[in-house]
Amino acid sequence: MNDHSDDAPLLPGLKPVLELLASEPQRVDLVFCKKGLRGPEAREVQNLCRRNGVRFSLVEAAALDRLCRGARQGRDAVAHQGVVARLAVTGFCGLEELLAAVADAPLPLLLALDQVQDPGNVGTLCRTLYALGGAGLLLPRHNSAYLGPGARRAAAGALEHLPVAQVTNLARALDSADEAGLTIYGAGGAEGPNSLDAFTDRMRLPAVLVLGNEDKGLRPGVAKRCAHMLRIPLARSFDSLNVAQAGAVLLGLAAAHSRGPVV
Repeated sequence: MNDHSDDAPLLPGLKPVLELLASEPQRVDLVFCKKGLRGPEAREVQNLCRRNGVRFSLVEAAALDRLCRGARQGRDAVAHQGVVARLAVTGFCGLEELLAAVADAPLPLLLALDQVQDPGNVGTLCRTLYALGGAGLLLPRHNSAYLGPGARRAAAGALEHLPVAQVTNLARALDSADEAGLTIYGAGGAEGPNSLDAFTDRMRLPAVLVLGNEDKGLRPGVAKRCAHMLRIPLARSFDSLNVAQAGAVLLGLAAAHSRGPVV
């Protein structure tokens, strides 16, 4: 439960969580279920999670007790009945709505994050994306950072304004973006036939810029969707830039390229 934030909104109780999953599953970010919990309603919670692409985690009862005590700050905590839902803080839009937003953005570019898990990195990237006029953010539903208080603090208000879409399959979402006329760019990777120098090769807009996980980079199925891979040439021998730093460089270059040469 290391991805829980004390300030995250929680919904305890088997029946309330079941009702929310049935009526508005997009409002649920993650469901914590007590290990060994049995019964038809408990099974239905997990079935609805699977059906709607909502993550769930099996935890000890003591962990659920701590969650509810932290949320209610007292002995009058609502009984969780073995189930607690962590609610989404940011409202999400659909993929079609996100793609439609590209045409009207000052910088016609979407940022896609392939399992970037640090909320601070995501928030920082959102802040840069919004400031430079980017169109919105595309995230996979699983293994992405929770867009809770930590991400919102780092975003400094940008998350309240940027369209954000969560998708079950990021690779397929990139296929849809390609069909909509966006060029798909990935970050990183060794030099190859589809590798571009980010400083000298202009990005063709509208586009999607895909950044990978902090440790593993882009997953193969996602990298395969990228028409080009962007390299940031470093002037000194150095390990690497982190995902937020690399993203800021690439977003800045995209914005500069979109405005044409300075006369």
